[in-house]
Amino acid sequence: MNPVQLELTPKVLRVSWADLRAEFSFPQLRAECRCTECQAAWLQGEKPDIQPGLVVRDITLIGYYAIQLHFSDGHERGIFPWDYLYKLAINH
Repeated sequence: MNPVQLELTPKVLRVSWADLRAEFSFPQLRAECRCTECQAAWLQGEKPDIQPGLVVRDITLIGYYAIQLHFSDGHERGIFPWDYLYKLAINH
């Protein structure tokens, strides 16, 4: 389900779908990354080291199905499909 609006603010990522609006903090998004590096760390019982002041510096659209977030800590491997963000919005 593709959103109708996407807004990157200095503190949050706002995503609006036809039936739902969500605000994601940058640390929340960093903690929810599903890239292979983060998944391997989770399997080993490790959590991402989220530094104070973490921000999303840029967003790259990946086709019509996802975004790639570029975090200030250099992490930019995670792809966030729209349906994944929608599920995160419902569960938070």
